[in-house]
Amino acid sequence: MLNRVWVVFFVCALLAILIQLSMGNINVVSDAVAALFNSAKLSAEIALGLVGVLALWMGLMRVGEKAGVVAVFACILEPLLSKLMPEVPRGHPAYGSITMNLTANVLGLDNAATPLGLKAMADLQSLNPNKTVATNAQILFLVLNTSSVTLVPVTVFLYRAQQGAAAPADIFLPILLATSASSIAGLLVVALVQRLSLLNTVVLGYGALILASLLGTVVYLSTLTAQAVGQISTALGNGVLLALIFGFILVASWRKVAVYDEFIEGAKEGFALSIKLIPYLLAMLMAIALLRASGALDYLLHVIASCVAWFGGDTRFVDAMPTALMKPFSGSGARAMMLETMSHYGVDSFAGRLAAIFQGSTETTFYVLAVYFGAVGIRNGRHALACGLTADIAGISAAILVCYWFYG
Repeated sequence: MLNRVWVVFFVCALLAILIQLSMGNINVVSDAVAALFNSAKLSAEIALGLVGVLALWMGLMRVGEKAGVVAVFACILEPLLSKLMPEVPRGHPAYGSITMNLTANVLGLDNAATPLGLKAMADLQSLNPNKTVATNAQILFLVLNTSSVTLVPVTVFLYRAQQGAAAPADIFLPILLATSASSIAGLLVVALVQRLSLLNTVVLGYGALILASLLGTVVYLSTLTAQAVGQISTALGNGVLLALIFGFILVASWRKVAVYDEFIEGAKEGFALSIKLIPYLLAMLMAIALLRASGALDYLLHVIASCVAWFGGDTRFVDAMPTALMKPFSGSGARAMMLETMSHYGVDSFAGRLAAIFQGSTETTFYVLAVYFGAVGIRNGRHALACGLTADIAGISAAILVCYWFYG
């Protein structure tokens, strides 16, 4: 799948470049070449930027595992995950890593979520009989990451506040609804492909509990100001991180674990992992950079607008679509598109709000796939990309519908 997708990216970029040249835009050639070299530099910068973070969390996770704290976390979601990942035996360390990764994602702790996710993927890889082909459990875990619910997207609120929004957090509920739709769609399509049964008391019970928790959180946060929401989210996230760190160290020390030595060994693994990611990041970022520089994404946007207009539909949502189209490829690119949309149309305009909802409710699918699979050397992702993009499409569609519902 990845081989075919990579070639398609290059073919689309080449066609877009030829169209631009036929229209007399010769600068597109230099732009494409510059994009290639910039992507090479960016891939190294991202990987090197992960060195410290990966070393930190891989070291702490090793200490937490030796202390038995990670096993305690595994008990939270292991009954549910064992139904969704039947090939992972009960009591396996992967359950603890997955639970901590999903918790970090829900709390919006990106710096912790990625290292914890890579640790979880490595744990799942230990059960993989074919090390270059993704297992069902790895695919489900990746799709959950590309579509995971972020409870309070504080960064989106901050960008809206910087742009002068009257109520920066008023898109909280639309974002939550859209990202929930993405997660549900991702889980359903993976369950369909992998023939997982979701109609059992464990899955339904966890689903009801999660839904009730989300509704309770929405009701509570809706009573607070945007500033209070940001403060609570930041305090909760940082508090969880500090509690984990102190818990790992103190419990490990109490159980006579060689804390310093174990941390060093784990940190070494994190350092090696960050360097290993560079080729995979380079391959994906190079193809994405060519798509952007060639204008291929702009042509796709024009096609969408023409189709909607031809059917007589409301085309206001198209003004925010650059953010939606860019998000699966590049987080920074989508952020730039969102800010540009806010600046051009107004932060509280329909397009400005929809762009913010796109930014807060979808994920960089291609980046996550390259990083997570690249970290463990998987080359054949099977149906992972198709399921991840299906979740993205569901999230984008839900974002559009919710935005019309709330602001249309």
